[in-house]
Amino acid sequence: MAQDIQGARGTAVAIEVDLADAAATDAAMAAARESLGPIDLLVHNAGLSLPAPIDQDGFDDAWATTLAVNLSAYTRTIRAALEDLRRDGAGRIVNVASTEGLGATAYMAPYTASKHGVVGLTRSLAVELGPSGVTVNCICPGPIRTGMNDLIPEAAKVKFARRRVPMRRYGDPEEVAQITLALLLPAASFITGAVIPVDGGLTVQNT
Repeated sequence: MAQDIQGARGTAVAIEVDLADAAATDAAMAAARESLGPIDLLVHNAGLSLPAPIDQDGFDDAWATTLAVNLSAYTRTIRAALEDLRRDGAGRIVNVASTEGLGATAYMAPYTASKHGVVGLTRSLAVELGPSGVTVNCICPGPIRTGMNDLIPEAAKVKFARRRVPMRRYGDPEEVAQITLALLLPAASFITGAVIPVDGGLTVQNT
């Protein structure tokens, strides 16, 4: 995974890290702190999806890799930044999950379980870290035009949206970015433990 961050003088700092590698993740967090100073805002937006039927030979590998990147890496980076997040009582954590964290799709057990885990982690840490002033919230994107679904034919996307999404379209990444930014602002200081779908109404229609 690669992440561009802004250094103290406004220059871009790129840190590449395999989030499935615990030691590499720790090193990347240390490098980020060295370049940026204290980490007051932490957004978890990395993820992967490996379709894996439960009876598939490669299920165990898909499970281990998916949980490592989509869930365990979140806890690792939070622990690495915890002192910074707590230091002035205004730290912000935003975890990006998925509508799969609110429902389920066949043959996607590793991904679905990881996203349910992100929702649970968010709620638990909101309670645990609330007394220190740290907020922890979760965004659950639905059908968004990202690289993860580039292989889906456009006609199939249109058909899905017309059938399943009240707004009758896929969302754009900027629409997820806007709610992420909102949860990082000082104005969101009393919002914690929230799980917010950004899905054009998909989950409420199909509940």
